[in-house]
Amino acid sequence: MTDTVLCINAGSSSLKFKLFEALADGGLSVSIEGQLDGIGVKPHLKAADGAARPLADRQLSPAQAPDTGAAVPMLLQWLRDQLNGVVPVVIGHRVVFGGTRYAAPVRIDDAVLAELRALVPMMPLHLPPELAPIEAIRAHLPDLPQVAVFDTGFHRGHDEVVERLPLPDTYYREGLRRYGYHGISYEYIAQRLPAAAPDIADGRVVVAHLGSGCSMAALVGGRSVETTMSFTALDGLTMGTRPGRLDPGVVLYLFQVKGMSAKAVEDLLYKESGLKGLSGISNDVRALLNRRRCPREDSVGLFQPELRPRGRGAGDRDGRDRRAGVHGRGRRARCAGTRCHRGQARVAGSRDRRGRECPAWPADLRRAEPDCLLCHPHQ
Repeated sequence: MTDTVLCINAGSSSLKFKLFEALADGGLSVSIEGQLDGIGVKPHLKAADGAARPLADRQLSPAQAPDTGAAVPMLLQWLRDQLNGVVPVVIGHRVVFGGTRYAAPVRIDDAVLAELRALVPMMPLHLPPELAPIEAIRAHLPDLPQVAVFDTGFHRGHDEVVERLPLPDTYYREGLRRYGYHGISYEYIAQRLPAAAPDIADGRVVVAHLGSGCSMAALVGGRSVETTMSFTALDGLTMGTRPGRLDPGVVLYLFQVKGMSAKAVEDLLYKESGLKGLSGISNDVRALLNRRRCPREDSVGLFQPELRPRGRGAGDRDGRDRRAGVHGRGRRARCAGTRCHRGQARVAGSRDRRGRECPAWPADLRRAEPDCLLCHPHQ
């Protein structure tokens, strides 16, 4: 049977996965993709083959998948059944944070795993559910190679003046600095640009990642030179449930005056802010735009201008060209992806300022009509 490669993106209550077949020319072809969500509460497995034909759509009991660590062996067994007992030759994991040490993908061994565990205090919400599948696979299949790919990796190498936080040097040496996130997405965009838009690929490009989490990155010659996210994924643009840029004094006020606990503030900043907090209804732009009456009708309007100054500032730095790419779920709500490029850029399917329709949404990155965004659907 053809060798396969499994990629896993683990969250606190979900496992997204794709299985690729290794082709003779060295390329990869999607064989199976799916998601196991509701882990620990109401687990549900949904998967399809490379032609989008359903392979699974079933509810599981909480006992079958009480957490991500326990869910992985069950998922691997299901994949083995699909592959007639064969296991993938390697498993790749998206790991959100690599600290100051890890930029490039690394094969996971005892030493690497120990160093990643040591980073948990810096990323307590994200790293534990990402490390749990790695540890579970090592326990069940210790000889199966596993590779960590870091979401911060693409942004490593920023100038120190960009990377530093305005704090005493001791904190910088301890690892408190601007790391940036969504790096795997940005790296993919940078790799696809030469084919999709060769005239700008080697120049200065601003890319926007618009999903439940949002950020922007400035690229020069396909390399990240600046990004809106910082030490954590809370900073930068207003997001679905996260506030983005926020005066630190607000956090002090919540502690000192409101008497909120660290856990309560954490939940507020990660789960109840952003578009959800502004609207009082939802973090889903489509739901907000579809409502005829919204108690905070300008919530989406507040989200849009947030994109403009960030994109403009990055565009002006060192004379950066004002071109933009978008990667995210904003494609399903045209309003969310509009007006971030000089207040004029639009998503595909809308019209340019001459009234001409931009191309239909592409299956992959493609150069759109001038003054339109380069669009790539979020997977």
